[in-house]
Amino acid sequence: MTILDGIILGILQGFTEFIPVSSSGHLILAQQFLGVQTSAVFDSLINLGTFLALVFYFRKRLWQIFTRLLKGQDIKLVRNLIISALPIVILGIVFKSIIQSSWIQCSWVVAIMLIALGVVMVVLDKMPCASSVKDENDLSITRAFLIGLAQVLALIPGTSRSGSTIIAGKLAGLDYAKAADYSFLLSVPVMFGVVLLSVIGEEERAFIQTNLLLWATSNIAAFICGLIAVKFMLRYLAKGNLKGFGIYRILLALAVITTLIIFG
Repeated sequence: MTILDGIILGILQGFTEFIPVSSSGHLILAQQFLGVQTSAVFDSLINLGTFLALVFYFRKRLWQIFTRLLKGQDIKLVRNLIISALPIVILGIVFKSIIQSSWIQCSWVVAIMLIALGVVMVVLDKMPCASSVKDENDLSITRAFLIGLAQVLALIPGTSRSGSTIIAGKLAGLDYAKAADYSFLLSVPVMFGVVLLSVIGEEERAFIQTNLLLWATSNIAAFICGLIAVKFMLRYLAKGNLKGFGIYRILLALAVITTLIIFG
């Protein structure tokens, strides 16, 4: 893999991690298009850039939550975030080998999940939702857990962690803007876990030592594009919905399926 390949993949990771079109799916498709073979090690290490982008963008909010928590405030919000994060953490560890297997990490799976969640995004505004809640603090334990279960689907490439949690948040009674806000806050502990595991892993440390420039440039690209994507999504969903992203997912999936059928 060249430095340019790493930058391209970093750009894709940064934009698609927070825009609900699936970062893992786009990375798989891009690697096949570029003829680049990466590994689960690289895919996990490239999360550092998007994690730092998320923390930097929400730095004031995260500090506010921390200081309020010390005063006995925002307890429900933190409780809900922990409850929502637990399913993907537990199941991600238990089924790690299956998730990283070749039959999961393939274009057909990506295409199927792009269509499945894309259809949901298109019809989401017509689906029945739970009674509306004011914000993340008002989510019940049950609703927070259901959002966490929806996030588990993101372990399958082509799904989208932001997409699944925004959809679940909307169905749980949050408006689009609050659902996106909760989705991105929820990404902080989840992505922190991914980055932590990648940093302490022997294989990951060895990769960084032998590919330092590749690792650094790809994460810088992911950081910059991640900042742009978070800002865009929060502004867009303040007035918009997920329908456009759903249509994009369906069209991309149809193009992938057509290519697979024609070229094998």
